[in-house]
Amino acid sequence: MAKVDDDTVDEEHIVDIDVTAEMETSFLEYAYSVIYSRALPDARDGLKPVQRRILFSMDEMGIRPDRSHVKCARVVGQVMGALHPHGDGAIYDALVRIAQPWSMRLPLVDGHGNFGSLDAGPAAMRYTECRMDTPAVAMTTGLDEETVDFKPNYDGKEVEPEVLPAAFPNLLVNGATGIAVGMATNIAPHNLIEVVAGLRQLIVNPGITVEELMLHIPGPDFPTGGKIIGLDGIRDAYETGRGSFKIRATSRIEKVSARRQGIVITELPYMIGPERIIEQIKKGVSDKKLTGIADVKDLTDLERGTRLVIEVKNGINPEALLQQLYKQTKLEDTFSINAVALVEGQPRTLGLKDMLEVYLGHRREVIRRRTEYRLDKAEARLHLVEGLMIAILDIDDVIAIIRSSDDVAEARSRLMGAFDLSETQANYILDMQLRRLTKFSTIELEKEAKELREQITRLREILDDPAELDHVLVTELDDVAKRFGTPRRTVLLASSGSPTQVAPLEVPDAPCRVLLSGSGLVARTDTDAPLPAGGRSAHDVIVSSCLTTAHGEFGVVTSRGRVLRCRAIELPTVPLTAQAPNLQGGSRATELWPLAGDEQPLAVVTLDPSSPGLALGTAAGIVKRVKAEILSKDSWEVIRLDDGDEVVGAVELPDEHPHLAFISSDAQLLHFPASLVRPQGRTGGGVAGIKLSTGARVVWFGAVDPATDDVVTVSGSSDSLPGTEAGLVKVTPMSEYPAKGRATGGVRCHRFLKGENRLIAAAIGPRPMVASAASGSPITLPEPNGRRDGSGTPATQPIAAMAGRRTLGDTARG
Repeated sequence: MAKVDDDTVDEEHIVDIDVTAEMETSFLEYAYSVIYSRALPDARDGLKPVQRRILFSMDEMGIRPDRSHVKCARVVGQVMGALHPHGDGAIYDALVRIAQPWSMRLPLVDGHGNFGSLDAGPAAMRYTECRMDTPAVAMTTGLDEETVDFKPNYDGKEVEPEVLPAAFPNLLVNGATGIAVGMATNIAPHNLIEVVAGLRQLIVNPGITVEELMLHIPGPDFPTGGKIIGLDGIRDAYETGRGSFKIRATSRIEKVSARRQGIVITELPYMIGPERIIEQIKKGVSDKKLTGIADVKDLTDLERGTRLVIEVKNGINPEALLQQLYKQTKLEDTFSINAVALVEGQPRTLGLKDMLEVYLGHRREVIRRRTEYRLDKAEARLHLVEGLMIAILDIDDVIAIIRSSDDVAEARSRLMGAFDLSETQANYILDMQLRRLTKFSTIELEKEAKELREQITRLREILDDPAELDHVLVTELDDVAKRFGTPRRTVLLASSGSPTQVAPLEVPDAPCRVLLSGSGLVARTDTDAPLPAGGRSAHDVIVSSCLTTAHGEFGVVTSRGRVLRCRAIELPTVPLTAQAPNLQGGSRATELWPLAGDEQPLAVVTLDPSSPGLALGTAAGIVKRVKAEILSKDSWEVIRLDDGDEVVGAVELPDEHPHLAFISSDAQLLHFPASLVRPQGRTGGGVAGIKLSTGARVVWFGAVDPATDDVVTVSGSSDSLPGTEAGLVKVTPMSEYPAKGRATGGVRCHRFLKGENRLIAAAIGPRPMVASAASGSPITLPEPNGRRDGSGTPATQPIAAMAGRRTLGDTARG
């Protein structure tokens, strides 16, 4: 009720409306606003309104690549105040996205500062800075040439472009994502070079099919790389605008530590961050859905890029674990394409060819309007130049007319009548500066008039001939592809990626062979197949090996008389190629086992109680036999060593009547039956093996076969540094050396020449003997000769390791 001045009562008018109709009207208005003004991109430039307004405002503000960065808050404020009154948060989020190289295949904004990551948001806009990136300049070039229509802003005080000229197909190159009311869009990024190739083919052949287009645009190309598994979903999306496919992380199996293998992830699916993957892995382990993972580390940095390391427990098959990770985490994700964009103001679902055709139509219109604008400008300028040239030819009359006129209007009228000039030409002459009245200016005007006529002819050709317009279009597209194009990052795989047979998660406890090389590398093979003749591997000499199983244990005999219990599953696996293991994939013994100081591994041995046992020889000439023992300790001493003594050789004894042999530094060789040495307990100190002369030491000890083995000796000087002298090498059949009793002096096996006084290396083994340098490279040995006390021939380089032929069933003998 409202009281009026005359004290009469005026009743309010209440209008009854239908709530349903009002809700429908309000909802439709809201939906229209979201669809057209916020959520969906325009198919022509591939931009949402807020993105377009950001680029337009930065162009108007002069924040281009050749200028310094400005605060993002300054850009956001300008956009919000003039064009986009929907809050600074929405504007800044849009600005950040088009600056992130992991979100955009071709970023449009050059960001400076913390613009976030896949797992974290950006810093506040008052801290970050930005400027247009070079591709953004290509998107806005031509706005000042009337190439697109402008419309009033939200309050009608300013204008903004309805669409940008877009020198490249941004909708396909950078993709788009948005949620409107009742509809959504999700378009994958593509490779610019491939999209331009597809556009060229569409221009040449408008009737091209989607299948033919896919020869040039085979699939999306995500900025984060990865692998797309299966092309059927891509084909559906290109034909209908809707489809889905799987995108998988890029991974490889590596040795991440001396004892463990790992899965190294270098590329993740689009918009998936490493922290999210780590969280899913930890949840899968806690829920017992994932097994076999020892640790997961995020080693991502600016230098190496994405690097997510998943350590695999010993005994677990990394390939099988990787298949589990694909199923349980976002290391394999599904990307669904729903290509909805605005075409002539209406939302439409577009296939690949539709998107290319819309862009071509837009770009043709831009070039046509730009050409018309330039033609008008050129014709107008030519008109002025021609009038000026007429005036300069009769400049004295022109000056006289101007001086004798009462006002500008009279001068203009008299000039137009005297020289048949237009009003525009007359005004231009009246505004002309006197310094233009020179002979050189006349030459410049004639040159300019000629260039303008040529330019006008060219512009008219473009407008009159659609083929010429398309030629300009293709030339500009090629230039854009050359300037901004980059190689494809995402790998396309036609198969579904599903394994035909699921591999077991745990490594089976199958027989294997443990190998020790002369350069200190340790590995195992997945098979107990024979080793190559000559003890040779694809890297260097195999000096010791033993049979066990993948989950079994073996022993490592060291130079300090210790046996270390080790597990075969902790060793890296090396392949057998043509029966030659490649020990370059092995681990260093010093990284695997707790060796102290100068302690060195000498042999790998089985811990089977039924084995014949071990024989060890020391530098002081002591020999000891021990039976195989299984103890609960991880390591134990098998020989008591005197001060200054060390083990120089350890070997598992073969079953058939072996001989034991010593070679001393003063070139004495002694061999005798192993039966002459009584086995002792592990605390025993051994017995005398060879009688050494003063100052001599044992350089080699092992088990030998006098009938088939060869003896290799290398002489040198005691004054040279170890490992630097090649020396003289000699190979002699073992049959040339008679057996003698234990604890005797042996026989001479090498004759020293002048300057030589010791053996720097020696070995005995089955023929043919092989040798290698410290680097693992092979060294050719001379042919055997019958002179047991000969002097030998020069070696090509210092010998670091030697061994003889070894096959399945043979034991380590050197």
